[in-house]
Amino acid sequence: MQAFRNCSFCAGGNLLKGRTDFLLARRNMAALRLSAACVQLLKDKATVLCSSSVHQRLMRMPKVSRSSAVAFSVTSGLCAVPFTQQVENLSHESLIRRASCLVTDSANTYLSQTTLALVDALTQYAKALHTLIALQKRYITSIGKLTPAEEDRIWQVIIGQRVEVGDRQDECNRFESNWINAIHICELSAEAAYNSGAEHARTATKTNLQVAQSKVEEVRKISKDAEKKLAETKAEEIQRMAEYASSIDKPEMENVPEAYLRED
Repeated sequence: MQAFRNCSFCAGGNLLKGRTDFLLARRNMAALRLSAACVQLLKDKATVLCSSSVHQRLMRMPKVSRSSAVAFSVTSGLCAVPFTQQVENLSHESLIRRASCLVTDSANTYLSQTTLALVDALTQYAKALHTLIALQKRYITSIGKLTPAEEDRIWQVIIGQRVEVGDRQDECNRFESNWINAIHICELSAEAAYNSGAEHARTATKTNLQVAQSKVEEVRKISKDAEKKLAETKAEEIQRMAEYASSIDKPEMENVPEAYLRED
């Protein structure tokens, strides 16, 4: 009986002790969770304060330094190559090379516009010459067949066409002066691009020069041929007028009495 009581007391004591330990453990676990939550809250607060402080310091920095610092801070975990490349692209050699490329682009545009204007002026000049040649030939074939009024009208047309030819020639001379200046500027810009290391810009400018010169030379040859034909037409006109004058004077000489032709 005494043994049973001892066993009952031991069992009850152990049970009470185990329950007490369990409650104590739960309380300790709750305290641990609360401590962890407090630590996390303090950590988050510190992060926000630090980020705000960094942001304020960055905003007080100059714009160029701020952009470099932000780029460096963002990419520092990856690599620092973009930051180094940005500094390298702002070197004197790089800036001169970029400027020489801009100069060649502008020179090529100027050359393109002046070439287009000169080619168009030479084409219009050649057309005016061919029109004058046609009028001259028409007049030559009608010498001696026109009335004075008809001859006067056709000469008015010829004179007006000669004035247009002169205006077209002056326009060609004016545009050719601009075109020659563009050629010189392109040559200088190509040399500057070569000296700065922009080989591709130099090559493109040289190619544009060759194309422009060949195109102008082609149209200029057409206008020169027209000028040559006009000179031949004028020579033919002079010859035809002389023949017509001699044909008019010959019958008059035949009607002169022989007494006036004998020497005294």
